[in-house]
Amino acid sequence: MNINATLIGQAIWFGLFIWITMKYVWPPLQKAMADRQVLIADGLAAAERGKHEQELAAKRAADALREAKEKSADLVAQAEKRAQQIVEEAKGTAKVEADKVVAGAKAEIDQEVERAKQVLRERVAELAVAGAEKILRKEINASAHAEMLVALKQDL
Repeated sequence: MNINATLIGQAIWFGLFIWITMKYVWPPLQKAMADRQVLIADGLAAAERGKHEQELAAKRAADALREAKEKSADLVAQAEKRAQQIVEEAKGTAKVEADKVVAGAKAEIDQEVERAKQVLRERVAELAVAGAEKILRKEINASAHAEMLVALKQDL
């Protein structure tokens, strides 16, 4: 066996193997690697876009939150102002109603005082008539005493 012939045969087979690999195996592997590189590059670009969009969304969310806080503060201020107005209106209404009730009560009290005075006058007149009657029973001159009782009744 000749070492040169084996070495030349192995070199031929190795060359043939390299040629077949370069012709049929290597192009699909290169295409797969190129596709993989494109896919990785697209993924990295998408990640960058996503990161950028996330930052923009965070800014928009912060702006929306700030705006919502401002609106809620405005609404609370308006509600407090309206509540104060309602309280003031209620106080005014209550004051008017209280004045009406007080005026009505004063009028009723005045009427009751007048009624009591009238009843008292009538009672005093009755007592005066009763006293006069007792005086008249003792004295004979009823006409003189009757005039005096009428004058007394009118004075009361």
